[in-house]
Amino acid sequence: MKKGTYRHFKGMLVEVTGTALHSETMEEMVIYSHSDPVKGQGADTAWVRPLKMFQEEVEVEGKMVPRFAFMKEAD
Repeated sequence: MKKGTYRHFKGMLVEVTGTALHSETMEEMVIYSHSDPVKGQGADTAWVRPLKMFQEEVEVEGKMVPRFAFMKEAD
């Protein structure tokens, strides 16, 4: 999983800072944040999502697109 900037299919940019393992299931998770408030949480809140879900495709207007598309590597 490359660290860096990704574009969510809804348009927001997120910064992937790394990965982690779920302590009970050992499922790999992606750690990311974004500069906009989301779901009532402040800007720059850290979020996690299962790697499999982060990398999957979703249907938008009848077309399959990446849930998160890689934009550029972290500085």
